[in-house]
Amino acid sequence: MPTIDTIVIGGGQAGLAASRCLTARGRDHVVLERGRVGERWHSETWDSLHLLTPNWMNTLPDWAYRGGDPDGFMSAGEFAVHLTGYARSFAAPVEEDSGVEAVRRNGDGFVAVTDSGSYRAATVIVATGWCDRPAIPTIARDLDARVAQFAPRDYRRPDELPPGGVLVVGASATGVQLADELRASGRDVTLAVGAHTRVPRRYRGIDIFWWLGRIGLLDRTIDQMPDAARARREPSLQLVGGRVHRSLDLATLRAAGVRLVGRVVAADGRRVRLAGDLARTIADAHRGAARLLAAIDCHIDEEGLHAEFLDPEPLAPVPLEPAVEELDLGADGITTVVWATGHRRSYDWLQVPVLDASGEIRQRRGVTPVPGLYVLGQRFQHRRSSNFIGGVGRDAAFVADHITAAR
Repeated sequence: MPTIDTIVIGGGQAGLAASRCLTARGRDHVVLERGRVGERWHSETWDSLHLLTPNWMNTLPDWAYRGGDPDGFMSAGEFAVHLTGYARSFAAPVEEDSGVEAVRRNGDGFVAVTDSGSYRAATVIVATGWCDRPAIPTIARDLDARVAQFAPRDYRRPDELPPGGVLVVGASATGVQLADELRASGRDVTLAVGAHTRVPRRYRGIDIFWWLGRIGLLDRTIDQMPDAARARREPSLQLVGGRVHRSLDLATLRAAGVRLVGRVVAADGRRVRLAGDLARTIADAHRGAARLLAAIDCHIDEEGLHAEFLDPEPLAPVPLEPAVEELDLGADGITTVVWATGHRRSYDWLQVPVLDASGEIRQRRGVTPVPGLYVLGQRFQHRRSSNFIGGVGRDAAFVADHITAAR
């Protein structure tokens, strides 16, 4: 059984950032990846998906975008190639096709069992990411078997779905993008709307992520948040990437003919019961977006930058139809449900007592209560940007420094 100083589990952006930082510090390590480098970007995205963050923002330790479109958005496939180039740039010690089946304590260290062999190590970094497995609610089991059901990672393009209308459940980034694409393909689309974070793609002529960085929101730490658990549950931003820098929100979807309804709360055969909170949910998201844009306007006022930017643009209102309490999928011609309801983490292979009551890894800045066990890529791990491509590097450097000091 090979013995190594550090095992990194996961060959995506978090695992490769950790590998680069360990390499820079002269630490012996191996990266175990279940498939190819960046496997999720290769095989668990729909065909048209682009990153939500602009290319200039997607920096990794000692690696930045070098193409000719810094304000553009790489497709998922392009980003997978980008990660492969990153791994090659420093000869990352990646063992591909090495899915980890178990990690357990072994004296003062650990043993990682993969489907191709085992490794012994003093330290382990779990870098499997925040988007591990689809969080499909249990009520999905109550739908009629004649209704096709998809998680976003199983969806590729509209023509792969059965003919008929589609109910998309969830209105964060994934839900609005899929609803938009399906509607553009000619489908009748109903979007069940839950809590979401509304933002424009660009404001006053500049990408919203530039503004989030400029006013300090991306650098806010978890210790600055009044409720850490709530901060980590914040919905993803309602955005779309792509060649056209456009906003995508409920107003644009409604204008395109997407039907908006409330949250799905129960299912029985081909009937789906809905919450009556759609108007309140939309109003809450509108107020949150208005507060953000007001903060940007205030920053411009304080810095005297009016001549540098375009005039402010108001948020478009979201037209609402009368509230609907129930959908009859058969009568409405809906043959497919897409569950864009987020992700959960599954650590059934992690045989170390480090999970909290909700099944998440207990950690502070990536350091867990178990000596030698670390984690990267968690939402709000330390900063709001921790699980962004361009934010994971700072956490990786902190973890690598901690490992180096401990050794």
